[in-house]
Amino acid sequence: MTILVVNNHGGAIFSLLPLADKVEPSILHQYFYTSHNILIQGLCVAHGIKHLHVKTKAEFEDALRLAQHEQVDCMVEIDSSIDANANFHSILRKHSLRAVKDAMKYLPNGDAIKDEHYLYKIRRMNCLRYRIALSSPPTSASVGDNHEEFYKEGFIISLILEDGSVGFGEVAPIEIHKENLVDAEYQLRFLVHIMQQVNISCFLSLLKGTFSYWIWNELGIVPSSIFPSVRCGLEMAILNAIAAAKGSNLLTLLHPRISEKDKCETSSVQVCALLDSNGSPTDVANVAATLVEEGFSAIKLKVARRNNPKQDAMVIKEVRKKVGCQIILRADANQKWTYEEAIEFSSLVKDSNLQFLEEPVKDEDDIVKFCEESGLPVALDETIDKIQENPLEMLVKFTHPGIVAVVIKPSVVGGFENAALIGRWAHQLGKMAVVSAAFESSLSLSAYAQFSSYLEMLSFDTMNKLHAKEVPSVAHGLGTYRWLKEDVTSNSLLIGCNPHSGFVEASVANASRLLHNFQVNQNVICDIIDEEPVLKYQLKVELSSLSCSFEVQETGQKTNDNVLVFLHGFLGAGEDWSPIMKSFSGSARCISVDLPGHGKSIIHGVNDACDEPCLSMEIIADIFHQLLHQITPAKVTLVGYSMGARIALYLALRFSSKIKGAVLISGSPGLKDKLSRKIRAAKDDSRASSIISHGLESFLNSWYAGDLWKSLRSHPHFTRITANRSQHEDLQSLAKMLPGLSIGRQPSLWEDLPNCRTPLLIIHGEKDAKFKKIAQEIVNTVRSGMGNNQEKVNIDIHEVVEIPNCGHAAHLENPLPVVAALRRFLTTL
Repeated sequence: MTILVVNNHGGAIFSLLPLADKVEPSILHQYFYTSHNILIQGLCVAHGIKHLHVKTKAEFEDALRLAQHEQVDCMVEIDSSIDANANFHSILRKHSLRAVKDAMKYLPNGDAIKDEHYLYKIRRMNCLRYRIALSSPPTSASVGDNHEEFYKEGFIISLILEDGSVGFGEVAPIEIHKENLVDAEYQLRFLVHIMQQVNISCFLSLLKGTFSYWIWNELGIVPSSIFPSVRCGLEMAILNAIAAAKGSNLLTLLHPRISEKDKCETSSVQVCALLDSNGSPTDVANVAATLVEEGFSAIKLKVARRNNPKQDAMVIKEVRKKVGCQIILRADANQKWTYEEAIEFSSLVKDSNLQFLEEPVKDEDDIVKFCEESGLPVALDETIDKIQENPLEMLVKFTHPGIVAVVIKPSVVGGFENAALIGRWAHQLGKMAVVSAAFESSLSLSAYAQFSSYLEMLSFDTMNKLHAKEVPSVAHGLGTYRWLKEDVTSNSLLIGCNPHSGFVEASVANASRLLHNFQVNQNVICDIIDEEPVLKYQLKVELSSLSCSFEVQETGQKTNDNVLVFLHGFLGAGEDWSPIMKSFSGSARCISVDLPGHGKSIIHGVNDACDEPCLSMEIIADIFHQLLHQITPAKVTLVGYSMGARIALYLALRFSSKIKGAVLISGSPGLKDKLSRKIRAAKDDSRASSIISHGLESFLNSWYAGDLWKSLRSHPHFTRITANRSQHEDLQSLAKMLPGLSIGRQPSLWEDLPNCRTPLLIIHGEKDAKFKKIAQEIVNTVRSGMGNNQEKVNIDIHEVVEIPNCGHAAHLENPLPVVAALRRFLTTL
């Protein structure tokens, strides 16, 4: 739903205002001008938009509330005066100039306000892997009877700025979601490599799309491709680093309008206890009573873990009877019940005064129906965990008043920006926003305590704008601190009974101090992820009259038998693979090679006067076969893109004894008919001549203007990528490679594919329709050769993976899903 605001006498038509981000009229942004009332009315009629006419601020606010309540698109026309507008702008301009003049007095050089005042630069990032003991298994875990010790594992991000300021973040994936610790580690290794010398802006703390914008434009990564826990840890580290650089804290950074002293000295966050509900109803009730004695004002009980809902209902009733009516009780079914089971439970506990029941049903489409039939208040948890992308679009169907709360785990919804977006949505609809931990350490708990306080301040602001009555404080889900037998820091977050309120609370001041003075407990650290060194060297291969000196880059363990060899595409270089190679440096020996004529690789013995290309696919394959034997006597896994993918496939078919597996990104086995090959060969001959005749820069402009690169052209790093393409030392050999390895001259490999027994991973971009079709044809052709039953058992060794939000150059446009697909493939090998 959108609201368009217009001024009908030459004033401003303000920006489209999303309902989820409704603000006071005084801070709406100017959009365009009109004085034609008939145009306004015509637009409304043509598009079915509700037209409201107002004269005063009160009428304007009423119109906004009406549009929100009725959930309709609306155009609000404000009746004003040109003279009044001009007078107002004159006064505003005069005061603005005076304010700027006064502010300039306090700057060291008033004529040179530089970006450095607003930007910070990252010097480096590193990660520590930790393992801390828990007193009992997490409520989300499935644990057998033989387990006596329980642990939580994760990573501590350390982000160091150029000025020496340090920010810490925690990456701690929860085992019931789509990512795990190994997935997170690969992404962190990738980020460690690309994070150096990256600018960050203090505006990231606005949490209104600024992080997503920064991730895409500065890092060149599709924001949705970062795992939720990794993004949460990254955001936490960046926000803490900015706060440290400003001499502030996380809460003040997020909500600067109130002084740091007012917020931190008096602020605290109520904590809800978490109870696993094991044991008899009496046993659970006694534990709940103990928690009340400790000062907990709210308790959440896990349900849907017994044989039937009746047993869970008995527990709830017994607990309510034991703790009395003043204590807040919540229940959490974790989407484990069918609709019928949830209804049965609700009918049995309707008099137990539950504040809400979290995720009562398996099917999210039944949630609203459950609210209407049961009358029991409901909270969303796992449902919002699945909506990292465009959360507001997904939340539209959950505006029902029976849904009274959202439980937000920042490490599961994808960080503080998404968490704040969901929280604001809840506030505007009068719902509670409950921040919940996922058994993280005091590092995250300290950040969550300040973030919880921030959300409560936002709630208060929203209630003021809507002239609603003040709502009581929310008990947040930070009770998982009771599971921590060890911690990543020697001084854990102070959570205890506040003598003034009598409730168990987390101190915001203590959380701020912990983050400001954070010290790692080295006893729980088991590994360090730092920037991996890159070894560069030359390898020489001689074949007949040809001699090739290859530029090689290597990272990872030299002694590792798991060897990955990366082959770039035409105009690329081995450097293209550096971030992906760094992702695998902890588990493999990674090697990239500048193809002949590319980068710093040089070929000797090429006859420049010869009209026929002498660098054929057969010759290049023979050269590479020798090169692979120089690299290692063991088998290797090839990863190739475009031209590199064609070379990799040729090697996998011709030299299968040397190739363990092949990953083909946007690769083709060749053209099937002779006419197509002849036309393509002639076209590549012409392109090669163009490189020599008009120079590489002109050729690059023409090459990347093609439809194949439409998606790449929209990438924020496109200029940087193409600039790197101009750095080739042997232009003559580069020009020879294009016709020599032309897909028009390459032997068609389609006939050989049915005999392929080397595992293949075929990757294509979602927007690359041509190679999407080729990828499926490859795997179908390969599988057609699986003749007997024994071979059909291994049919899954060949796989096609589509990478979302990218085109032909998937490894450059959206690298993290490529890393994930490659990791899964290597695991199967």
